[in-house]
Amino acid sequence: MGKRMHSDLPKVLHRLAGRPLLAHVLATARRLKPQRIVVVYGHGGRALPDAFAAIPDIAWVEQKPQLGTGHAVLQALPMLEQTVPTLVLYGDVPLIESSTLERLLAARPEVGLAILTVKLEDPFGYGRVVRENDSIVRIVEEKDASAKERQITETNTGILVAQTTALQRWLGKLSTRNSQGEYYLTDIIAFAAREGVAIASAQPQNAWESAGINSKSQLAALERQLQTRIARELMDSGVTLSDPSRIDVRGELRCGRDVAIDIGCIFTGDVVLGDGVSVGAHCVIRDASIQTRTVIEPFSHIEGARIGANCRIGPYARLRPGAHLGESVHIGNFVEVKNSEIADESKANHLAYVGDSSVGARVNIGAGTITCNYDGAAKHRTVIEDDVHIGSDTQLVAPVRIGAGATIGAGTTIWKDVEPGTLVVNRKSQDARGGWERPEKPEK
Repeated sequence: MGKRMHSDLPKVLHRLAGRPLLAHVLATARRLKPQRIVVVYGHGGRALPDAFAAIPDIAWVEQKPQLGTGHAVLQALPMLEQTVPTLVLYGDVPLIESSTLERLLAARPEVGLAILTVKLEDPFGYGRVVRENDSIVRIVEEKDASAKERQITETNTGILVAQTTALQRWLGKLSTRNSQGEYYLTDIIAFAAREGVAIASAQPQNAWESAGINSKSQLAALERQLQTRIARELMDSGVTLSDPSRIDVRGELRCGRDVAIDIGCIFTGDVVLGDGVSVGAHCVIRDASIQTRTVIEPFSHIEGARIGANCRIGPYARLRPGAHLGESVHIGNFVEVKNSEIADESKANHLAYVGDSSVGARVNIGAGTITCNYDGAAKHRTVIEDDVHIGSDTQLVAPVRIGAGATIGAGTTIWKDVEPGTLVVNRKSQDARGGWERPEKPEK
């Protein structure tokens, strides 16, 4: 339920690095190549299955009512493969590494079980791992622990792997005789110990891998932990980051050689930066491909765009979905491009809107130019052929075609096709009045 999140959204649907917490866990589970993935859900009803409806290989089981972790695993038992071991993961522990889980799987005795433990300087709130002669004999929850047991620093992460047939047997013995009145999954450790079953343990390389999320502050802390790891991986691959603590990658960022990224940039979805690309401060880039030696100036927003080599974008430019730019294209400050192709060496350097258009090579689009692509009911296309010069403050009313080499004078409205090589102006005559005096402001 995630009461401390203070949100109507189920806890595991809150986002970390742009993806739901549960999506991180599922991705890690898949890297282990399991025979089946079963997700037990409760709070939020169908919100979870609906959020992952596009993923067909997940089996969903509703836990109703929610009576604890042991009860949750019990709901999944009918869907588990009895001949292979079962690994139990948690939807709110998103940063667990597959390499850690592989060590846990390798540690499990053939007929026993293995649990993932971690030593914490401050173990408050965590179940303690109780050992006798170095052998694990039980897990005691914080609220049920004695003063001596609370001094134990080895804690239970909740993650475990067990033989499925044995797991079924132990789950059948669970009771609610505890301070929470719930069926604790951790109680199976004591059952296994009494049967003389071997209980092994493994530890994560980093304590933060097993950290769960129960509040917005914990979510923010793990967000920065994950972003720090991503930043380190980028720098290890050769990317220059002006400040590794001020970058956010919310998806997949693939970079070529000699890429440089300034502070405050956000990369979402699938982003590819080619060799020598430079991204200025505070840019937001989503689902985009940017080719070799292109420069993205500060405060630019790019979404669903393909940008060729040696382009210069921004500052304060906006490329929307369907913007496809050739090589050496310049898109300047406060220029917006949407669903348009712009060929090599064309420029729109300031204050323009290019929407639903096909722009040829070596075109110059003056300041204040807009393509009027919407008639109130439908979108229409503007075609601008090669070597066209469009003066400032021009309106191109689609559907319309501007022929190659044409020149459109400043302040012109075009609503008919223009023949190649033509000069078009339709401005009104200029009225000049001599001796005119500017009104003076009244004194206050």
